[in-house]
Amino acid sequence: MSTLELLQLDFVRDALIAGGVLALLAGLLGPLIVGRGMAFAVHGTSELSFAGGAGALLLFGAGAVGWGALVGAVLVALVFGALGLAAHERDSVIGVLLSFGLGLGVLFQSLYTGRSANKFGLLVGQIVGIDTGDLISLAVTGLVVVGVLALTYRPLLFASLDPTMAAARGVPVRALSIAFAVLLGATTALGVQIVGALLVLSLLITPAAAAARVTASPLLATVLAILFAEVAVLGGIVLSLAPGLPISPFVAGIAFLLYLICRVAGSVRTRRRASRTVVPSGPDATSTSSQSALANQSPRPRS
Repeated sequence: MSTLELLQLDFVRDALIAGGVLALLAGLLGPLIVGRGMAFAVHGTSELSFAGGAGALLLFGAGAVGWGALVGAVLVALVFGALGLAAHERDSVIGVLLSFGLGLGVLFQSLYTGRSANKFGLLVGQIVGIDTGDLISLAVTGLVVVGVLALTYRPLLFASLDPTMAAARGVPVRALSIAFAVLLGATTALGVQIVGALLVLSLLITPAAAAARVTASPLLATVLAILFAEVAVLGGIVLSLAPGLPISPFVAGIAFLLYLICRVAGSVRTRRRASRTVVPSGPDATSTSSQSALANQSPRPRS
């Protein structure tokens, strides 16, 4: 079947809706993740989400994978947020939990004797398997994430950009860190279902990193991150239909291409700004320089 014919199928439309919701959440959270330096935490959360999904698959079947991934991601996110780790020890603790989650997930998958596609889908995504029930849970989770983010965005942004100053101003930095970790865990769990545990970073980090290359405005960066995430997810779904391949490599490829474009555009803009600040050359500049040199060499009155 051609891509146009496949786009008429119900499960493809469900996949596009699910991808659009996930891209919206990823675009909203991405700039905050980049600003807080939590890219590695996303990877750790995705591995524990993978372990939760694999455990649910083993114990309750394929229908419980989404909820298992959500529980695993939120639990580890709560641990990250509650610990409030300093920068020098954060990566090591995340690395320990990441390796533990990956090993646990592999164990659960080895014990599972059902369809191999269910196990493979946890690693690279299985968006075509999303049904109406999954869409409802996805929409509910998305509404909760957007609602909490809307209520806490300004203090959360302040705490992300300058946590020390935010704490001095009375902003509840620790509570916001826990709340943000929960939002991150929920979004990561959704990402694992759609693009898989291995490439969830391509959706939560790459669009925001691309936006950061072309603007310093938090609001504009968020808008661009949402736009880039939507293009990556929806474009990845459409491109994966005809060949019948997982969407994750297409999503990662589109996101990486957008990042390269934004990086080049940002470098060009930086060079243009630098060229405008260069000291002008020419007869006037030479004359001014000569006058300054003569003024510096002129004898000063003795005291």
